[in-house]
Amino acid sequence: MVVHQVTFKPGTTITQQRRLELLRHYLTDDAVALPARVAAVLILLYAQPLSRIHRLTRDDLLTIDGTPHLRLGDPPSPLPNPAAHLLHRLVDEGGSGSQWLFPGRLPGQPVAYATLHRRLRGSGFPLGEARISALRQLVLQAPAPVIADALGFHQTTTTRQHANAGATWSRYPANRNTQ
Repeated sequence: MVVHQVTFKPGTTITQQRRLELLRHYLTDDAVALPARVAAVLILLYAQPLSRIHRLTRDDLLTIDGTPHLRLGDPPSPLPNPAAHLLHRLVDEGGSGSQWLFPGRLPGQPVAYATLHRRLRGSGFPLGEARISALRQLVLQAPAPVIADALGFHQTTTTRQHANAGATWSRYPANRNTQ
């Protein structure tokens, strides 16, 4: 029996400057459909995969101590005001008949993954590159295990992206030599 080792390619990325330009664009451009805008913002801010985004519910949008949060992992992640405003608009425009943040055409179902994917691609959004870039930026700002828990990722995923970003574990205080 032949055992194949699973390998992961580092993936291509966009620059931090391009990521921020895209974030500004999707936060402000009313020419892009609101569901696509919100999905793009969640990818750019929280590196969420589209397969998770399209299944978010209204219950995942929380207010904690007066601050909007989104339940992606534990603890829920705070939402900066422009992104929170967009999500609340999405809820308001979606009506009260659905539990989903991204309701689908069929009652009680979320939007189809393929539909949301097509909308993002149609607006020129670089799905994979944006998500990898966001995750790498996040793991450079905080320890990979913390990002994994907060955003609902496996720790292997965030550790791998931490290494792909060129960072080292030695920058964390717990791993520094105290001599």
